[in-house]
Amino acid sequence: MTIWSQDVASAYAATIGHIYLGSSDYDSWIHSPAIDEHVAGGDRTVGVVVRGEDEIAAPGSLPVVVCGIGDSFGAPGPANADLIIGEDDLDQVLTTIEHAPLAATALAVLLRSSVDKSVESGLAMESAVYSVLQAGPEFAAWRAAAPNKPDIATGPVVAVERNHDELVIALDRPHRHNAISTQLRDELHAALTLAEIDDSITSVVLRGKGPSFCSGGDLGEFGSRPDPATAHITRLARSPARLIHRLAARMTTIIHGSAFGGGIEMAAFADTVIAHPDTAICLPEISLGLIPGAGGTVSLSRRIGRQRTAALALTGRQINATTALDWGLVDRIEVFH
Repeated sequence: MTIWSQDVASAYAATIGHIYLGSSDYDSWIHSPAIDEHVAGGDRTVGVVVRGEDEIAAPGSLPVVVCGIGDSFGAPGPANADLIIGEDDLDQVLTTIEHAPLAATALAVLLRSSVDKSVESGLAMESAVYSVLQAGPEFAAWRAAAPNKPDIATGPVVAVERNHDELVIALDRPHRHNAISTQLRDELHAALTLAEIDDSITSVVLRGKGPSFCSGGDLGEFGSRPDPATAHITRLARSPARLIHRLAARMTTIIHGSAFGGGIEMAAFADTVIAHPDTAICLPEISLGLIPGAGGTVSLSRRIGRQRTAALALTGRQINATTALDWGLVDRIEVFH
């Protein structure tokens, strides 16, 4: 649960609202000449709940989150909705939007805008939005309540082993559930670069040591860069996600335990994702006032669609390996040690 400063919480409580519409009423509302005042005026409408199976108009770049109500979480629904959820999920989604309206609407607009873009363009767009949110009040409020506590490693945190034409890369911060620190990111980037350069490596396996594959970004380091603009450039220059995408045809990711945030976001770029039955997957970044920033708006949306990606992010819900397999987020489930 996100902890907010009193000033930030009070400001959002005073301005954020939701609207409930049927399909035809939604189309009238979205095309209204006064729509800008509805979504950017003194009393902002952010969550737009639409009931009905009819197709609806696209919200374009409007900073709203269009929640379609379907039979269940992640079920089919109107293509132009930002996410499809069941009635039981609605309160959680609206609560998330109320706590982080900037991050929630930024995610919705980004997913709409990047759906037909290349992977490289999508990664650049995601990083830019992520960096903007790092400079925003929602992340600042989370950061103030969770001071930096970096965990300094005394040795390598990524293990690399070559077996003939196979390169096995193992994340090796088991005591932190392989959370992505700056050091881990840089060492992983270097290992993946080696695989890209060396054509004699025909198979690359990425896995994690210890109880989890990867629990996402190391919260102790979040916001430690000198400024968001520098962080944006660094994120683009040292992107394991981009390299996994380039190596995708040779790449297998093997996930288990926690595959949260950046963990599943990077893993999903590989052509083959194998999950242990104990795997738990979620996208928790909105609760920090951010969006997925390790490639997830690109990798997950290409595997499971933007609506399910948004549903995961805007609920913070964990899904298990079986659901991930049903959705196509993983390719098979195997028991391994």
